[in-house]
Amino acid sequence: MLSLIQRVTEASVRVDGEVVGHIGPGLLALVGIEPDDGDAQVDRMADRLLAYRVFADEAGRMNRALAQTGGGLLLVSQFTLAADTRSGNRPGFSTAAPPAEAERIFTRLVGVCRARHPGVETGRFGAHMEVSLVNDGPVTFLLRA
Repeated sequence: MLSLIQRVTEASVRVDGEVVGHIGPGLLALVGIEPDDGDAQVDRMADRLLAYRVFADEAGRMNRALAQTGGGLLLVSQFTLAADTRSGNRPGFSTAAPPAEAERIFTRLVGVCRARHPGVETGRFGAHMEVSLVNDGPVTFLLRA
């Protein structure tokens, strides 16, 4: 499981012109599910998303986690993140989990994060989404579980 996280001042997802998820300050996480991902990866990624220290403390250092700030978390499933891009000029998707499996794992990640943190929003799995964000920093990290 991969998550490309971005510290944001705000982020939103639209599907067919309708906002389906929106947060103020917090993290936008684009999540790629891989074929062997399961409960262990879900729990590890939820831990990392909520505990990864990317927010400034009183001294201005990245020393505070989302769980400490109470910020929002916008989870967006993005199968292209798990693409194989090692060769050629076209991505391969054999390294991404099949849609039904990915949806089950992503839904579990959303549930675990919601149980541990208020303010969790999502996009719509499998939909064509328009993601808007204001990256704060910019601060962007790739997490693996």
